[in-house]
Amino acid sequence: MTTLTLAKALNAGLRRSLANDDKVVVMGEDVGRLGGVYRVTDGLQKEFGPRRVLDTPLAESGILGTAVGLAYRGYRPVCEIQFDGFVYVAFDQIVSQLAKMHARTGGAVRLPITIRIPVGGGLGAAEHHSESPEAYFAHTAGLRVVTVSDPQDAYTVLQQAIACDDPVVFFEPKRRYHLKGEVNEAADLRSAPPMDAARVVVPGTDVTLVTFGSLVTTARDAAVAAADEGVSVEVVDLRSLSPIDHATVAASVRKTGHLVVAHEAPHQAGLGAEIAAAATERCFEHLEAAPFRVTGHDVPYPPAKLEQHQVPDLDRLLDGVDRVLGRGAYDESGSPAFEGAAR
Repeated sequence: MTTLTLAKALNAGLRRSLANDDKVVVMGEDVGRLGGVYRVTDGLQKEFGPRRVLDTPLAESGILGTAVGLAYRGYRPVCEIQFDGFVYVAFDQIVSQLAKMHARTGGAVRLPITIRIPVGGGLGAAEHHSESPEAYFAHTAGLRVVTVSDPQDAYTVLQQAIACDDPVVFFEPKRRYHLKGEVNEAADLRSAPPMDAARVVVPGTDVTLVTFGSLVTTARDAAVAAADEGVSVEVVDLRSLSPIDHATVAASVRKTGHLVVAHEAPHQAGLGAEIAAAATERCFEHLEAAPFRVTGHDVPYPPAKLEQHQVPDLDRLLDGVDRVLGRGAYDESGSPAFEGAAR
């Protein structure tokens, strides 16, 4: 076992994929000589050469368009989108080409492309650098969408995504790039949990708290804080955002009878709505209260000085737990009162 940061674990996963398959190529803005803005690709061009680790022009649509051509010729491109808000430039290639090509050709064509996207806020970054665009891609049939929350998953799931024959959108919680953890670099991917399986990271009996990416760390802290008040919170790390492992979520909700879903993206039509609706359909007779969502607000991502009000924190997660346990205030419509609401 080796102690690595999440960023270093991603680097190690890329290195292993490049070494194991000469059809894997890494491409993106500044991924080569610079090693990426967050240094996730640091040293890879020096080790594998500029034909395997390519510095591209500043053109996300061009990066993805080139990747489509490479995949047609048998390569496995790994594309880095430098910042989350920059992916929209390549939206047409992703949803109109990557997601559709396999079905459009009757299964004759596969595009095994992995799109790495650093996501989320909490770093005091400029506009278009703190987005959470997962709902756009989870809504698009034909794409796999995954995210990671710790170094071991970063190392393992990235390799699984690259080896997958489907296009995969791979979200990296950039706020957690420096999170350290033990990584088994000798692990056999064949024995690792599948990348589309959720996992229970903190067992509990009173409330199910479902989240993913950067908020898994916050949810773990919330479970510890709630335990001090005698409340047992079960934390479920979703990991795969499309497809969603509804079975694991439902099994937890049937046990606890209460559900809180948390994510950084805005409230309206966010992934939390899908999870809450699916859990209600599957577990209605087990729920003792309506599911509750703890999310970002329905506003464009705010300036750095205000982002602490946008990103769900420990207090807002605990407020959500209180609300499903009947300890929070609701207005006459049954919705949470806006003042101090967890949303």
